[in-house]
Amino acid sequence: MRKLLESEGTTFTEFVRGRRLVEAWRKLTDPALAGRTITALALEVGFADLSYFNRCFRRQFGASPGEIRAASRSRK
Repeated sequence: MRKLLESEGTTFTEFVRGRRLVEAWRKLTDPALAGRTITALALEVGFADLSYFNRCFRRQFGASPGEIRAASRSRK
């Protein structure tokens, strides 16, 4: 697995973190989960530290989890 990911230019840790962030994005924009807190969603996808989650999320998507949630609500 490590060699496969290495050939793609990533590490296992980066791969897992990326998948978790994509799942967090999906949950943040899901109207059925609008009542769940960002903290609860971050924990569900595997982030135990909210500050770390927020930093990683912003680095990946260029916006905070709260901004993404607010934008998805305003599109409706």
